[in-house]
Amino acid sequence: MLLQLDASRHDWLEGRGPYLSLVGAIDDATGRVPWACFREQEDAYGYFMVMRETVTRFGIPMAVYADRHSIFYQGKEVHLRKLSLEEQLAGQREPTQFGRLLNELGVQLIHALSPQAKGRVERLWGTFQDRLASELRLAGAGNCEQANQVLRRFLPRHNRRFVVDAQDAEAAWVEWPRGRSLDEFFCFKYRRVVLNDNTVRFGQHVIDIPPSDHRHSYAHVRVEVQERFNGTFAVYLDGHCIAKKVQAAATATYRTRGKWSKLSEQPPVPRAKPPEQAARTSGGSGRPARNHPWRRAIVARTLARAEAT
Repeated sequence: MLLQLDASRHDWLEGRGPYLSLVGAIDDATGRVPWACFREQEDAYGYFMVMRETVTRFGIPMAVYADRHSIFYQGKEVHLRKLSLEEQLAGQREPTQFGRLLNELGVQLIHALSPQAKGRVERLWGTFQDRLASELRLAGAGNCEQANQVLRRFLPRHNRRFVVDAQDAEAAWVEWPRGRSLDEFFCFKYRRVVLNDNTVRFGQHVIDIPPSDHRHSYAHVRVEVQERFNGTFAVYLDGHCIAKKVQAAATATYRTRGKWSKLSEQPPVPRAKPPEQAARTSGGSGRPARNHPWRRAIVARTLARAEAT
């Protein structure tokens, strides 16, 4: 029922290469490692890949147990911010990219408050730092790609050695439904507003939205942009794909771009300064102008004191 997720930052290559982060998961009932991968850093893309391979091979777990990393948890300062209109309508704060994925899969996310709480995956890293590090040394792995090749050969042997039978033999994981595209779920999703020229700006990319039989213009429409891990962008409206774009150059590293529901990347329109602020800063000397309210208040208090005396 439960899958524990974590990453281990370690000198896996023992000086032959850079420090790497091993991102992986372990089944809490059997001790099986469904998937793991080496990454240069602990990032959301690594967890997405681990979760995708796990779902493809074994199914969807009921719950995921993870720490309070920013990939899973937005932090305490988020609770100080007022809820946006969309958050009020949804009845909850916006999740992270990985949290959004778990919500779409129907998987409950449970946060561990201490390393001891997820002791099974912590003990797994101790085993890997002994056995897997020796395998990497014998294979002469010196970079991330070579380390992943060794890991692919190591995991089946490790599972045959350490996997135990569950107390309840009935599987609680749900099989991935046929006909559903994995790329539509295992990707980064953002919300954008279509510009007047029927384009969506996504970082340095401009995605053209062609007219359709149902709509000639999509200007000012809120759409969902999916940044997929196969190097493509897909624009969705009401569950239908209305545009796609393939990146000219393949991206080796994927990074989340802030909140997944960010509406636009356009710079905010500068607001006009209030008259008193404009008057205060117009002179350039830092002194308020003669007609500034501060000066009028001082003059009024001076006259009031003179009349009182």
